[in-house]
Amino acid sequence: MRKIPAKDVIEAVARLCTGCNHHLPGDVRAAFERAHAAETDDVPREVFRQLLENADLAANSALPLCQDTGLAVFFVEMGEECRVDGLALREAITEGVRKGYGEGHLRKSSCDPFSRANTGDNTPAIIHIDLVPGDRLHIAFMAKGGGSENMSRVTMLAPAQGWKGIRDFVVRRVAEAGPNPCPPVLVGVGVGGTFEYAAMLSKKALLRSVDDVHPDAAHAARETELLDAINALGIGPMGLGGRTTCLAVKMAVAPCHLASLPLAVNIQCHSARHGEVTL
Repeated sequence: MRKIPAKDVIEAVARLCTGCNHHLPGDVRAAFERAHAAETDDVPREVFRQLLENADLAANSALPLCQDTGLAVFFVEMGEECRVDGLALREAITEGVRKGYGEGHLRKSSCDPFSRANTGDNTPAIIHIDLVPGDRLHIAFMAKGGGSENMSRVTMLAPAQGWKGIRDFVVRRVAEAGPNPCPPVLVGVGVGGTFEYAAMLSKKALLRSVDDVHPDAAHAARETELLDAINALGIGPMGLGGRTTCLAVKMAVAPCHLASLPLAVNIQCHSARHGEVTL
């Protein structure tokens, strides 16, 4: 049994929290550059110029990409032949969030849902853990802002609605969200499973690279169809019109009950902050 010191987990998580809030992922930046070149009108081109400038300013000044530094969301794969030594895994991740958001001077957004009293340190983190073969610990982090999260939805379609029902719901959700999630957005789509599992799938799908292609050709075609339909809405960057409302659609699919068709749409803002580390 391999032992991973809790301090290593704490430090790794703290670095993820600060680094992801200061540095736009390379795949997202490249998508900005492509969209800037593709836009033909002055207004959307200027928006993308400003987004690229903002990314440079954040990286060079150690300031966050956005004032909303998000709730800390983690997808963790823990090898069955390893364990964290010194603290429970959840406690170590939580301490890493506390350290990263504190030392990085990142905004603390976690609060009680009723009193709205701030917890003061952006904890507790939102942690999803899977046990996997091996002796490694893989931690993926996402900073999830409120503006985009508020635009996300879960529904239970009738099975007979099929792909058309899924497509219509996803596109309508983005249309109804309009400028609120700070487009250009990324859209995670979870299909199948159960009510809560579809929601988890839709968020986890957002960890995929902007440029990757779904390994299932049919799902890859569906992602492209959704992306084209969303961009045809003309909402554009920051809702000011243009060709690029969405940078990518990422779909995750699981089997479901024969009487159900769970569907979740998780919208991520243009500041798609995520990173991962393996210990």
